[in-house]
Amino acid sequence: MSLRNFYKLSASGNDFILIDSLRTALTPAYLRRFAVRYCERKTGIGADGLLVIEKARKADFRMRIFNPDGTEAGMCGNGARCSALWFFIKKSGKRLLHFETKAGMIEAQRVKDRIRIKMTPPANMEMGIMLDAAAERVRADFVNTGVPHAVIAVSDIEKADLVKTARAIRYHKHFAPAGTNVDFVQHLGGNRIAVRTYERGVEGETLACGTGSVASAVISLERFSAGAAKNKGRIDVLVRSGERLSVYFEREKAVLKNVWLEGGASLIFQGELNESTRVI
Repeated sequence: MSLRNFYKLSASGNDFILIDSLRTALTPAYLRRFAVRYCERKTGIGADGLLVIEKARKADFRMRIFNPDGTEAGMCGNGARCSALWFFIKKSGKRLLHFETKAGMIEAQRVKDRIRIKMTPPANMEMGIMLDAAAERVRADFVNTGVPHAVIAVSDIEKADLVKTARAIRYHKHFAPAGTNVDFVQHLGGNRIAVRTYERGVEGETLACGTGSVASAVISLERFSAGAAKNKGRIDVLVRSGERLSVYFEREKAVLKNVWLEGGASLIFQGELNESTRVI
């Protein structure tokens, strides 16, 4: 009988399966099949993604993230916070650590019951993109926060079309060939925004998206002049789960730096899979 230990974690409603590969390397083909099989909510464990913790030469560990469709993502903000929480609990008594992702090195801190990570610098910002999507003309902004995000400002977040419009933008030729995640953002006044995200690879709405929250905050600085201060501040992000994420930033001239994402995260349970009973 072949047993596979796994952990289930959640960060603000964004949920993940995590497997420990620090001692035994797992092949990409196996990890892709594992993600497709066990992220399925009806016949598997159920998750928005699979986190894999591997050895790293110049950091505490390396994090890989696989989407439910088996594709590997470069970065996942809430997945990174869950990975950091797991490592803090299971492998380290420290309150500060560093880990590798395909998007770059991530720094993580444990702040009481919240996990804070330092994001890679936002890149490739493009404002005011006009798109024909789902038989309508849509104005979108774009930024890469480790993965690509198209951000659409709306006046009522509840009326955002997370099916037709989001899917049309996700696959729009402007973002080909990789496609993009799609965030709808409503400015709630001051330094508060509400965000709903259609995630690439999940191919649907999730209850929270870390990189999407950061992308929406970054765009809101430009679009709504949101933020507590001109050069240093915080934007609070209300996500679909009802929880609040906080994005901290510093601005030097037109460049954003020291961008941090902070929010709650929890280790829900751990278990064992009898892989001999499942064909993966």
